[in-house]
Formats: sequence, structure tokens, C-alpha cells
Amino acid sequence: MSPFHLAIPVGNLVDCARFYEDVLGCRRGRESEDWIDLNFFGHQVVLHCVANHQPRDVGINDVDTEQIPVPHFGVVLEGSDFDAVAQRVEACGQAFVIAPTIRFQGRVGEQRTFFLRDPSGNCLEFKSFQHPQMLFERDLDRYE
Repeated sequence: MSPFHLAIPVGNLVDCARFYEDVLGCRRGRESEDWIDLNFFGHQVVLHCVANHQPRDVGINDVDTEQIPVPHFGVVLEGSDFDAVAQRVEACGQAFVIAPTIRFQGRVGEQRTFFLRDPSGNCLEFKSFQHPQMLFERDLDRYE
């Protein structure tokens, strides 16, 4: 699978870089005074410092009894990597928006997931599938 590229706005480049590097374990790549490239689990996320950045959720979506903040972005990880990131987040004292849980339990698309925010308010989701081939599977009963 090819890596994706995502550029996100941040209010404080130093605080956000510290979060992505120290809490999530991302590695820094190229950088300037106004932006930093990060290796976000094999993908390129770029933190762009934006003056007067004011994060805001566009909305909340009900998904399997949870209130999911929108927008958000994230990554799908192998089970052991998911556990390691969740443990790093907890060890750093970072608050979860939605603590690690199982969504769609016993159904198509069953996944472990958690949400958190970076220091600029950008929302991230981490997922892990016991059966990765289910990532794009549809629950046909739901669509009939």
C-alpha cells in the first residue's frame, strides 16, 4: 500500500512536534521554521504552523453507540503496534477522547479503536482489526 500525505494546521509547532514524537513515537523528517514532516507510521504527516489557529469540530457522528468527532484522521495498525501506541499514550498521561474500545463487536468490521487530540486540537483515531481483510468489507444486511 502506498503511503498517504496529509498536511494539518497547528498553533504551536514545538508542542505538536513533541506530542507526535514523544507520545506517538513518530520520527521527524524535513523541517523549516513553519512546518515539520513526520513519519506517521509509514505515512507522511506535515505539521504546518498557522497563525491564530482555532481548531474546531465540524460535527459529531454516532457510530456504534459512540460520539465520533469529525473531522479526524488516523491509521490502521497491527494489534501489537496498536497496543504499544495505546500504552505510550497512557504512560505519557495523555487524555483519550474515546478510550481504547472494541467497535462493531461480533460483526463485519470489528475493530479496536481509540481517539485522542494533539495539542492543537486535531483529532486522531487509531484502529486495529483482528482480521485486516475486513477493513473494507460491507455489512450486506445493513444495505439490503
